Amino acid sequence: MTDYPDLHLLIDGEQLSGDGRTSEEVINPATEEVIGTLPHATANDLDRALEAAQRGFHEWRKTPADKRAAILTKAAALLRERADDIGEILTREQGKPLADGRGEVAYSAALIEFYAGECKRLYGRTLVRPEGSRVEVQYHPVGPVAGFAPWNFPAINVMRKIGGPLAAGCSVIVKPSEETPASGIALVQAMLDAGVPGGAVQCVFGVPSDVSEHLLGSPIIRKLTFTGSTPVGKHLAKLAAEDLKIATMELGGHGPVMVFSDSDIDKVLDVMCDGAYRNAGQVCVSPTRFLIEENVFERFRDGFVSRAEKITVGNGMDKGIKMGPMANSRGLDNIQRLIAEAQERGGKLLSGGERIGNQGFFHQPSVLSEVPIDAEIMNEEPFGPVAILNPMAGEDAMIEEANRLPYGLAAYAWTQDAARRRRLAAEVEAGMLAINISSVSTVDAPFGGVKWSGYGSEDGLEGVKACMVIKAVHEG
Repeated sequence: MTDYPDLHLLIDGEQLSGDGRTSEEVINPATEEVIGTLPHATANDLDRALEAAQRGFHEWRKTPADKRAAILTKAAALLRERADDIGEILTREQGKPLADGRGEVAYSAALIEFYAGECKRLYGRTLVRPEGSRVEVQYHPVGPVAGFAPWNFPAINVMRKIGGPLAAGCSVIVKPSEETPASGIALVQAMLDAGVPGGAVQCVFGVPSDVSEHLLGSPIIRKLTFTGSTPVGKHLAKLAAEDLKIATMELGGHGPVMVFSDSDIDKVLDVMCDGAYRNAGQVCVSPTRFLIEENVFERFRDGFVSRAEKITVGNGMDKGIKMGPMANSRGLDNIQRLIAEAQERGGKLLSGGERIGNQGFFHQPSVLSEVPIDAEIMNEEPFGPVAILNPMAGEDAMIEEANRLPYGLAAYAWTQDAARRRRLAAEVEAGMLAINISSVSTVDAPFGGVKWSGYGSEDGLEGVKACMVIKAVHEG
């Protein structure tokens, strides 16, 4: 087994650990054991990181595109070499099954590799003008970026924060979650080992509000990128607005799944049941509200419960585990509260609903049905291993319910009707729509939401352009 590493900050290429800094403990969610001690950045550390980011930006933006691409490609190769070790570290601090942890590292490598190619494709355009005149539209890196990443995908979310800025020619200071720090440190170290300058990519930790206010209060930072809850996102957006910093916000969701009677019900069940309990439901794009046409509701309900009850739950390091623990006690308490409140409102608990054991943050895969829309779980993202199954009268009612909430991150639909698929693509209010598949995340496609689920995109060309500003150059 890979040892859990010593934890440190990465500022201007230097590893900084204790030395009198405030620190906090990192907990293994499967055992509740302390596995590491994480130092917090001081105000002086953050000032040093900001100064280095300013210098790093000027150095990195002037690095030729071919060289930047080669460095990022090398970083991808290093991540693939280290995937087994980083995957074990990720599982120990976050809880998900080991195969999923290693898969996260593989996705992170693929993403930075894609971004490496984009370094050489950041084209502008020349507008049509009479002879003797010229107007050129150019894209330039926005400047130093501050990125804040959550704990649910400790590798992918960190890579999304650093990959786009580095490809665009920006420097970046990333703050991974203090609950899952080692994965983020490992990704940043791979960038440094590949040749990214120490000032161009840095990693800090601390009390989240203190770090965000310090970094966003500096005129050096020109862009904010954040993944997390909608309330925190709104707060950070206000901080960024004080200096008119641009922002990418990937916030909460409450994924509707529209299941029409013309779909292959068994296939839907096999695919979407797994999706509902992936990472113990702690996924911003998790399918949560299943909206099922009435004439297939009972068949779908019974098949879903049967599959949910077969999911193996346990320590993510053990073989054969499909679902690990929740990442922290807060989530465990919240999911218990939401399920109880739904039952009080008249919802039916068909399976699960209980904590597993008394060590580790394990919870049963749970299924609720016929939950009224005034229940809290129908209006707030559950972010836990629970699926809600409700019968619906038909397409209009399903679209209305899918769009009812202020969230609009991911939505899902299963139907064989081609005309209906076009209607859904036009009418469902979401940044991403999956039709007859379960995935909305690929390295070359934009990832982001609408309404309270945020704005801006990560991944794809859009993830790089989000770190750039437009300049129109007029020549006579």
